[in-house]
Amino acid sequence: MSDVTEEDAPGVVYGLLVPGIPHPLLCPEKSDNYQRLHDAFAAARQALLATKPDLLLVYSTMWPSVIGHQIQADPEPTWVHVDELFHDLGSIPYTFRIDADFAHQLRDRCEERGLMARTVAYHGFPIDTGSVVALKLLNPDNAVPAVILSSNVYSDRAETIVFGKACREAIEEAGRRVAVVVVGTLSNRLFTDWVDPEEDRVHSLKDDEWNQKILEFLGEGRLEDTAQLSREIHRQIRVQKVVNFKSMWFWSAVMGQHNRYEGNVFAYGALHGTGAAVVGLTPSAKGVGDKEFDEDDVDTYRGDRDVLA
Repeated sequence: MSDVTEEDAPGVVYGLLVPGIPHPLLCPEKSDNYQRLHDAFAAARQALLATKPDLLLVYSTMWPSVIGHQIQADPEPTWVHVDELFHDLGSIPYTFRIDADFAHQLRDRCEERGLMARTVAYHGFPIDTGSVVALKLLNPDNAVPAVILSSNVYSDRAETIVFGKACREAIEEAGRRVAVVVVGTLSNRLFTDWVDPEEDRVHSLKDDEWNQKILEFLGEGRLEDTAQLSREIHRQIRVQKVVNFKSMWFWSAVMGQHNRYEGNVFAYGALHGTGAAVVGLTPSAKGVGDKEFDEDDVDTYRGDRDVLA
């Protein structure tokens, strides 16, 4: 008889959406809003640790890759990071604990599903601001090893879903308990001029209303429904940029492509005009349930089909 209890069983045990803009890490004292988001990271960290993960899988929309999917595999990346937009906020020294073995296993699973993937591991590799912020606030003492994933700027829905499934397959094969951390904003219109932190706000009422609708869905545990709406969400609240709302496609694919979650919106607020939220999802039989696919499900990537032309 197995000694593994249900609460210790492997698989994806928790999901988090967090913003990657550095204000909650570097200057939370400058506004009540920044402090609230900072405190939400702390609350999310406790909820995350309560699920007893042995790996953090970080998918950052702030790490764009052009050719295929990149996977951080340096066992102990060490550097001093300065954000390219908010360099006035100061430096972020870091040393992270990366699970290089899992990174290589994941690369192999990606290649088996037709994806182009590679690991990166050299001193001074520029880890993105979002990954740095997420790991410094959620895993400050490196208690849990991590793997960081890029977001391919040209991947369509099919490729992104296959990438998420490859991650889930690697997790199951390795028998790991994994918390999936997605780094990104909701609405993504940054102010182009300096903003007094106390006057920071979501860029427009329309953006704020769509953000609230997304949070309503996620608060009800409706992750796959949110993923199904991602194209419309992108059209409504995101400027055209290299990385769009595809993070929801990935998040749902790796978590399990359903709506059976208990959602917890820890905080929502503005970060230099963007909509920032800390949201947790716990797999649960009490969730909303299944969904109806509006688009086909994909298991193996077979190249660009020009479906968005």
